[in-house]
Amino acid sequence: MKNTVDALKEKVMLVGCQFQTMDDEHFHYSMEELASLTKTANGEVMIQFTQKRERPHPATYIGKGKVDELLNSVEELSPDIIIFNDELSPSQLRNLSTILDVRIIDRTQLILDIFAQRAKSKEGKLQVELAQLQYLLPRLTGQGIALSRQGGGIGTRGPGETQLETDRRHIRNRINEIKQQLSTVVRHRSRYRERRKKNQAFQIALVGYTNAGKSTIFNRLTTAGSFEEDLLFATLDPMTRKVLLPSTYQALITDTVGFIQDLPTTLVAAFRSTLEEVKEADLILHIVDSSNEDFSNHEKTVYKLLEQLEVSDIPMLTVYNKKDQAPASFVPSHSADYIKISAFNGTDLDLLLSRVEAIAKESMKHYALRVPANEGRLISQLKTESLIEQIEFNEENEMYEIEGFVLPTHSINGQLEKFYGEDHKNA
Repeated sequence: MKNTVDALKEKVMLVGCQFQTMDDEHFHYSMEELASLTKTANGEVMIQFTQKRERPHPATYIGKGKVDELLNSVEELSPDIIIFNDELSPSQLRNLSTILDVRIIDRTQLILDIFAQRAKSKEGKLQVELAQLQYLLPRLTGQGIALSRQGGGIGTRGPGETQLETDRRHIRNRINEIKQQLSTVVRHRSRYRERRKKNQAFQIALVGYTNAGKSTIFNRLTTAGSFEEDLLFATLDPMTRKVLLPSTYQALITDTVGFIQDLPTTLVAAFRSTLEEVKEADLILHIVDSSNEDFSNHEKTVYKLLEQLEVSDIPMLTVYNKKDQAPASFVPSHSADYIKISAFNGTDLDLLLSRVEAIAKESMKHYALRVPANEGRLISQLKTESLIEQIEFNEENEMYEIEGFVLPTHSINGQLEKFYGEDHKNA
């Protein structure tokens, strides 16, 4: 079986250009990431070509000498595809395809292809198709052979399987159609979020660089069965589940799509509605892979995208995951609120939940009540919708003495007023 899978892998050559604005270390990790993306798309890297230049060549992205070197390697190795570690202009793509006579895609198209494989929900599929069409529209000229293939491999999944180049008007109509369908889905998602908000639960959002371990943590905390694998973009569609905090208070936690450096602008726009989940959160858990040497740049990428989403005012706890694999030299990149864990260590997860509960209390309103035993409905509601620290039944006066925390916007606050003691009322 494994041999069959290996046989289906496409042979890939990678090409990257290091420009003046990029230091050696960043370029090295960028090429490593391109190789990981290729693996995720079921490609096998045969060889990598790199070049240092002041700026991209306007016609071929890389210099003439490197093009000749590539041509010789294509004749010798017969790759299925060449992937460039940057977004190529339509003319660069056309010129390189003509000279090298082999299928060529860029980093953006590779990421779009992976998203096309990963999308499971109707919204996810629509968003990927929209991003692909917007990317392909200016690049149709000269791509006829590649685009008309039926499932021709990396870079041709999704709408690439139809003869897009024959009808630009058809593509524009399809783009408008998808936008209309997406606006309906976005309205539905918005109503769902409003309904969740009315349920008055404390909401947690997991964010982080792709492959940081978000889905693994999500699954360990909720036993939800979200797809997890050591691949980039293992999760695409957001998933929300209940999570039980140490006090047995039920919060809601959402797993979101992973971020990545140089995320195609078409995708940032297309997945904005998916990432809107983060805006509704009461707490953001920023998951960082502490075993990755480039973790600091990963953090910056996440902060930049969160800034675009305008969520800087939401409390954040940085969770440095994979501490068991982190190098001895690892030092957190900032002194803000953080915790180091391994997602597979039960004690670490308990500590994480305790930290989450402590942060939840900070945003909640403290209460101390005496509630008559015949107020069964209110007592039950407090048990399920507030964070109870202590509850005792006083047999002498048949009153429940309850202490805990509740969200300040929760509708139950109005009912609690009549049960507060004189000390609270005079405060």
